[in-house]
Amino acid sequence: MKSPTRLPSLNALRAFEAVARRLSYARAADELFVTKAAVAQQVRQLEVEIGATLVERAGRGLKLTEAGQAGMRDLADGFEFLARGARAMREAAGRRFLVINSSPSFAATWLVGRIGRFKAAHPDIDVLLDANPLDDPLDHPGVDALIRWGAGDYPGFATTLLFEENVFPVCSPRLVEGSNPLLTPHDLKAHTLLHLDWNPSFSTWPTWADWLKAAGAAKVDATRGVWFNHMSMALLAAAQGQGVTLTTLAIAADELAAGRVVAPFEIEVHTSFGYYFLCRPEQANSPRISALRDFLKAEAEKSAG
Repeated sequence: MKSPTRLPSLNALRAFEAVARRLSYARAADELFVTKAAVAQQVRQLEVEIGATLVERAGRGLKLTEAGQAGMRDLADGFEFLARGARAMREAAGRRFLVINSSPSFAATWLVGRIGRFKAAHPDIDVLLDANPLDDPLDHPGVDALIRWGAGDYPGFATTLLFEENVFPVCSPRLVEGSNPLLTPHDLKAHTLLHLDWNPSFSTWPTWADWLKAAGAAKVDATRGVWFNHMSMALLAAAQGQGVTLTTLAIAADELAAGRVVAPFEIEVHTSFGYYFLCRPEQANSPRISALRDFLKAEAEKSAG
């Protein structure tokens, strides 16, 4: 009988944590730089060691079992502590990372795809991308730069706007020319609306009712559909052909460029919010911060172009 205190394989735990966060073997594999089969094997190994099923199929996607959900948050916190410990040891040995803190959704959908290009352009700068939200980043001296969504009011920081937030629908190209083609906003009546179940405490986020009103299609029922609490999940569902979601350029730029989703209509709802690059004022003109800020600003302009 295995001891209840025996620690399972760290590789298996890491694979499960990535799958639990992304609800996708393929995306977890991309993050961990291994194959999809390797990730699935590690999760199965962990299930054997734990003695319980942790991940189940849910239609064409994945869901966590009760046992899987029970450990998800502690595992995420644990790997963050391990990363901090490794970072401290490297820095004590003279290796100083440029640490970027971002929301998980923005990191996964836009930022991760560009970090490699930044590193190639600046081989002397080592980067650590931290996607764990910080309540008060000024209390974390190890963080050099942050990407934040909001209205641009960030006391104590030097700010640079990367993206303005305009909301528009996207869907799989298959829906545009399918059996119920999306030719006008009124055609949304025949499609599933994918919603973002997220209400920032300091703002009002445009909903399907707002967009349909702006499009002159108020007779489309804006109360039906499927809800997600992360925009990246709604975007993934849209790319899979499950329905039509509202999104923004900052989140959907790469999916649009790759043709995995398309914007069937040109109508946008403008917001007063955006994604901002933040750093401490005393570090704003340092070579490393300036290089990162200029690079991200240029990449944002390419996405918007």
